[in-house]
Amino acid sequence: MPRTHSSQQGDEGQKERTSGSLPSSSHSAQSHASLDFSNTDRLAGKFKVPGVVRGGSERDGGSLPDEKGFSIQVGSELYKLSGASIMSDAPSYFSTFFIEQMQQNDDRIGGVKTLSIDRDPEIFRDIARHLQGYLITPTDGRHFVKLFADAQFYRLPRLQSQLFESEIFVEVGNEHFRIPRDIFSAPGDTPNYFTLGFTVFFSSPGDVFPGLNPRGLLRPPAIHPPRIPNRSPKIFADLLHMLRGYALTIQNEDHRSQLLKDARYYNLRGLEQKLIPYTVTHNIDRRISEIVIRLHDIKASQISILSDVRKSTDQASPTSQPLRSGWVTYARPFVDENRHELILETSDPMLLNLETCRLTLFGTTRSRITSLFQTVANKLNLPTTAPLGLMMLASEGTSTPTLSPSSTPLSEDQVKVRFGNDTHIILDGVDRAFDELQWGSVEESGGETTSSDRPPKRRREDAASSKQQFWALNRSQWRLRIQPRAVSNGGSDVEIVMVAVKIDATSNQKTRNVQRGFLTS
Repeated sequence: MPRTHSSQQGDEGQKERTSGSLPSSSHSAQSHASLDFSNTDRLAGKFKVPGVVRGGSERDGGSLPDEKGFSIQVGSELYKLSGASIMSDAPSYFSTFFIEQMQQNDDRIGGVKTLSIDRDPEIFRDIARHLQGYLITPTDGRHFVKLFADAQFYRLPRLQSQLFESEIFVEVGNEHFRIPRDIFSAPGDTPNYFTLGFTVFFSSPGDVFPGLNPRGLLRPPAIHPPRIPNRSPKIFADLLHMLRGYALTIQNEDHRSQLLKDARYYNLRGLEQKLIPYTVTHNIDRRISEIVIRLHDIKASQISILSDVRKSTDQASPTSQPLRSGWVTYARPFVDENRHELILETSDPMLLNLETCRLTLFGTTRSRITSLFQTVANKLNLPTTAPLGLMMLASEGTSTPTLSPSSTPLSEDQVKVRFGNDTHIILDGVDRAFDELQWGSVEESGGETTSSDRPPKRRREDAASSKQQFWALNRSQWRLRIQPRAVSNGGSDVEIVMVAVKIDATSNQKTRNVQRGFLTS
């Protein structure tokens, strides 16, 4: 015998899941005699509350008597809903069926058939409570998708709208999260893993099942609850904390690396830029803002060049003259409104030849520097002979032996570098001044221009110094300078120079071994 859920009031009271009918006027007056409704008109203008009032259940296409009950069989359970409840979210599957029944029976209730539906009665229990006027809140992802699917199947416009405006439930690892829909509103955070991977939850109500007519839908397609089993729930919680606008204390570099890894996995590009380590400061001496950022975090599309002419005259737009000299600038995508003079940082080993002041690059650093130089060359409208495919691999950090800085029109295979009195040099763990060191034919830099007040010192030719012809750079920071070539190579008449800002170097193998640690303590 199926259980019956009725909207009619009995002597024993109404059960919790019973559909609510409108009370009689005498009962209503007695129940609410102590309530003051004098401010109803004033409150109605302040709060927009969806609902049904007497005589207000009429919709386009017909209406149902407010206090009459209509039977709906869902699975093994029988529900009896009032016309007011059914019309509270109409037009719908229910209102269409019962209005047609009433029209066929000349508005006589006795001839109206029971509507039988082969759906989940547990979910319909929530649907019935929604029609009674209760706010239905999904408890988890599985509950959400069931309500979501049945709201489409029953064509309930108000419930569909409510679910489309509600939070999204996502299971990451083994934990459930509620995600506000507007949490991805920051620049660069959309489209992302969620809006692309779970499109059905981020579309409009009319585009949930593209190509399917909801009126002829016998069974809605199965919808899987958003679940990401192979990611860390703790890291995801930290990302949500930042997406809500709060600052996050990054515990260490491993923590930062995990945050960046998952931000990239979810394609939260704006959030990624906030996680990348950087410093932006204003250099009073150079009268320009500077950004220090790691080489592998630089986005080629954000590179630009500030010419010396524009810098000296504060021009906002480029001149018609070909750029002959200037500095490479950078602005983080989605974050920075203004550009800053670029100081790139790398912790990969590089080899400095003190005699020629040339830098030899290796591995991924070589590929990334080559790609960066080619980006600068493209900004200067200089031709390139390197294959486009190899350049794309280099931009991703893939080591390509056939590509080197000489593949660009701005440099030779060994990159020209410049040191000066303002360069911070740490050699074998000791701070060293530029003047204390013996150099080869080095170009000195006092900032933006090459110092020519005194000739560069020549390296002393003795046995001890000849062994120190090369430095191994462990960590370094560089500005990128565009300048005219001293001697034309038959191609480009400008070149790029890496101007040293700060270096940490070793001059011999023993110092390197001293800095080496044991794997086990």
